[in-house]
Amino acid sequence: MKILVIGGTSFIGRLLVAELVKAGHEVTVMHRRPAHDLGRRVQNLTADRNDPEAVREAINGRQFEVVFDQVYDWERGTTAAQVEAAARACGDRLTRYLFMSSVAAYGDGLNHHEGDALAADDNLDPYVRNKAMTERMLLRLYQRTGFPVVTFRPPYVYGPRNPFYREAFFWDRMRAGRPIVLPGDGLRLMQFAYVKDLVAACLRAMTEENAVGEAFNVANERAVTQAELVQALAAAAGKKPSIVRVPRDRILEAGGNPMGAPSYFGVYYDLPAITEVVNKAKRVLGFQPTPFETGLKETYRWYLRHHRAPKLDFAFEDRLIALAPAAVTG
Repeated sequence: MKILVIGGTSFIGRLLVAELVKAGHEVTVMHRRPAHDLGRRVQNLTADRNDPEAVREAINGRQFEVVFDQVYDWERGTTAAQVEAAARACGDRLTRYLFMSSVAAYGDGLNHHEGDALAADDNLDPYVRNKAMTERMLLRLYQRTGFPVVTFRPPYVYGPRNPFYREAFFWDRMRAGRPIVLPGDGLRLMQFAYVKDLVAACLRAMTEENAVGEAFNVANERAVTQAELVQALAAAAGKKPSIVRVPRDRILEAGGNPMGAPSYFGVYYDLPAITEVVNKAKRVLGFQPTPFETGLKETYRWYLRHHRAPKLDFAFEDRLIALAPAAVTG
């Protein structure tokens, strides 16, 4: 099939492209650069997906059967209107438009099913707002015109080539003999999806007729606490972690940033919990999540071969460790 991947040069998209090429499809990627390193079999379109006119011009005259919309502009946001422009530019031969949303589209709460309400249009978080509004737009388009959309709502995606400083954040510190700062009681829940599992679900939805017009939660079945996450990461690396528990309010008062520098628990890894139920993906797509420990071990092997740690400055973490209550370690 002729397939377009919007944003196919990093992490999820990169693995998706590799699997599509392996399966013999004719693959094109659309991104902002004039070239890519995905191999000669992958064609290239240059356009900023946030520029509707540029997207229309890039696609003009081309016919795709399947589109994977994988990219979100983290600096400017990507709105429902911008996604709609891309969807409408793809012509009338589409059999699937597969959109990568997020568990964040629910806004908050635990154990969400796909039929639960999504976050409101006036949600204060632009990422949450954009994902929820985009899903509503695409599913309305399906209801009104039969547009063949499928959406996915993964939580934290992990695995080889993760562009966010997440798994590597902890492994860099464990290998350096550094303690891990654990926010609060360490009981905040987190749910994960292995990148290979997410791509497998995407590929299955490409041909599963019952997937059209549906949203899918794709994740490990069980959420873990932050404390369990640290232990799982340590086990994958064959390490025994040193843990220092610091009250979350003290971390934030000291300037800790859950979204970036100065980071204290990876990037985005200390946010209020949102979890989901994956029964529908298992039933319709035959989804079977990789055990968390297996996925982490595979990711750690990739980390050892390819990761280059940034220049690490532990001054902020040392300040946090000094704030820890006496004897609250381990």
